[in-house]
Amino acid sequence: MRAAQAARTPPPGGKALRRGPVVAAMMMSVALAALDGTVIATAVPQIVADLGGFSLFSWLFSGYLLAVTVTIPVYGRLSDTYGRKPVLITGIVLFLVGSLLCASAWDMASLIAFRVVQGLGGGALQGTVQTIAGDLYPLKDRPRIQARLSGVWAASAVAGPAVGGLLTTYADWRWIFLVNLPVGALALWLTARYLVEPGRTGTGTGAGGGASGRARVDWPGALLVFASGTVLLTALVQGGVAWPWLSAPSLGLLGAGAVLVAATVAVERRAASPIVPGWVWRRRTIAAVNLALGALGLLMVAPSVFLPTYAQAVLGLGPVAAGFVLSVMILSWPVSASLSHHVYRRVGFRQSAVIGMTLAMLTLLAFPFLPYPGEPWQPALLMLLLGAALGLFQLPLIVGVQSTVGWSERGTATGSVLFCRQIGQSVGAALFGAVANTVLISRLGTSGGDLDSAARALDDPGALAPAASESLRRAVDAAVEYVYLGAAAAAALAVAALLLLAPRRFPVLKDPDDD
Repeated sequence: MRAAQAARTPPPGGKALRRGPVVAAMMMSVALAALDGTVIATAVPQIVADLGGFSLFSWLFSGYLLAVTVTIPVYGRLSDTYGRKPVLITGIVLFLVGSLLCASAWDMASLIAFRVVQGLGGGALQGTVQTIAGDLYPLKDRPRIQARLSGVWAASAVAGPAVGGLLTTYADWRWIFLVNLPVGALALWLTARYLVEPGRTGTGTGAGGGASGRARVDWPGALLVFASGTVLLTALVQGGVAWPWLSAPSLGLLGAGAVLVAATVAVERRAASPIVPGWVWRRRTIAAVNLALGALGLLMVAPSVFLPTYAQAVLGLGPVAAGFVLSVMILSWPVSASLSHHVYRRVGFRQSAVIGMTLAMLTLLAFPFLPYPGEPWQPALLMLLLGAALGLFQLPLIVGVQSTVGWSERGTATGSVLFCRQIGQSVGAALFGAVANTVLISRLGTSGGDLDSAARALDDPGALAPAASESLRRAVDAAVEYVYLGAAAAAALAVAALLLLAPRRFPVLKDPDDD
């Protein structure tokens, strides 16, 4: 099996490749995708004041998230069929076109539509850059490039709100999208000029392929993957927000999503070159990592979504200080990731990830034991430890999965694990949002509302009497504690998936450059 997979891997094309310009293009692509996910947050008031459509503004985030998530597996399969370069170039072009259109939007509906176009490009940027990193570097060097990409992603995501605030304050919110153009154009030129790929002689179908010549793209399967993902994610993102969970819209979307998923499975099982091939779930290693990274996406909702609310509502911090409490996590994450190879070379990919996620679970369990109201350094310290633990968890799994497949399967495998992580985030936002709101209602009665309305009430000191303010603050504290307990349960699920499904040693293919 291993020999057959190695035979399907085209000869490396890195001999004539200048890595420096390509890595620069990858980092710029990652920065664009990460920055675009957060830069708009501080510009929403100005955008609504200019375009109107306050009731729709949440789709500025949801539309982009949906487009990115549902296209990741499609782009992964296309990169195995046609190569990484055309897919990445297509993604950058779509992202830039979407950015230009967003800057010229005339109302909220048009801006949301153009954000979806951006997301269609963002899906290619996320998955393809990770795949190219696996192509360019042998196993012994992959932690270094992956840690660099993680660092760029973290810095860009943290800088996003600040950049958005500066541009909207001193220029105009449209510049949030216009600044993408020069950076993206440079990344596009570097990719087109310097990225050299191996010659394609096989089908690119991976396991289960076998046809000769250029493989046909399973476009019906791609359309069904896109449709089923869009419907289900819309149900998860909007359920409990735009409409109640047990309402007709939620039940209708969930039912339609189930039908589309069944149709997708039926079509993919018959396709010669499926977009989501069955081997990504039949192989124990990839299936276990899919589930583990899905659990990672689930638990990441706790710090990224609920910790800023906790810092402002319970600790009384301003938005900037609250953001710092969260940002320390992504200071330790890249450092831990860059050092993780010292661990997994000794104990293996699986055991390294288990150690990292076990430490993360213990850190999440410590959050409910923080004193009330406590000091800002206390949750910040926990986030520093959490980032270090998750760096030891995620990078070994991505590097490990990429090392168990050949070139013709790497895009699909990478897209699969990233897709599961994105799905986990969407599920986590819906699940933990419901948990937090349930706790608030149980503490405050039917007038408890939701976490966002509670945080806004606490943000206005004159809106509540002291006793009511204290009661609401304690209710928010309890709600976030329960969310962190749920995140710890997700961490336990990740550990269980690895211990029960993943082999003790990943079946790593021999890399000629590792000799």
